[in-house]
Amino acid sequence: MRAGGMEFNSGEEAPAHPSATVVIVRPARQAAQSSLEVLLVQRSQQLKHMAGMWVFPGGRVEPQDERDAASDYEAALAAAIRETREETALDVPAQNLFQLSHWTTPVGVKKRYATWFFVALVDDDQEVVVDGGEIARYRWMCPALALEAQRKGELVLLPPTYITLLELARHGDCNALLADGCSGEPTRFEPRVTQLDDALHFLYDGDAGYEASDPAVEGRRHRCIMVGNQLDYLCDIRD
Repeated sequence: MRAGGMEFNSGEEAPAHPSATVVIVRPARQAAQSSLEVLLVQRSQQLKHMAGMWVFPGGRVEPQDERDAASDYEAALAAAIRETREETALDVPAQNLFQLSHWTTPVGVKKRYATWFFVALVDDDQEVVVDGGEIARYRWMCPALALEAQRKGELVLLPPTYITLLELARHGDCNALLADGCSGEPTRFEPRVTQLDDALHFLYDGDAGYEASDPAVEGRRHRCIMVGNQLDYLCDIRD
């Protein structure tokens, strides 16, 4: 079964490959709804996996990333730097990367990843250059406008990108984002996905239905609901 840009596997559970994603932000060039902008890149329509999706730069941890790494985290840092350079031509040093969250692809999806999400501030005049192969296009957007474009069907997003954009939209500027992101433990998302009627429910820890993988259980909500390419995030677990 294929839904929401993901292919589900009815066979044995696929392993979750280590990977890294970089949420690159910069001060907004034009003050609109936000004083920060985020870099989104579009995956080629010719790809078999996540074709046409708008994502943050990133990819799998490769053997060269693990070679000199003392831990899985260091390997993910190396992958984040390498993938950012390969996909956007931007150089982001390790000291500029801060972990924002960690996402594991739900069990049942054919291709699964255990992904470190880093945030990095770019405030110089580095030019973004995409390869035109795996990555077709890029856009700098303020988070609120990116979310509006998603609602209009102009951008196709997966839940990790969508929820991260919602988090970015809560912050007034880059400094506030970095201060908040570095002050606490990164949030871990290990979704359990199930279908109810025409919607996919991605249940996260803290949702009343998480343990039973049952979206109909009444109580607190921490989930993303996907109907076609439209997403809605319900979260009432924050203090």
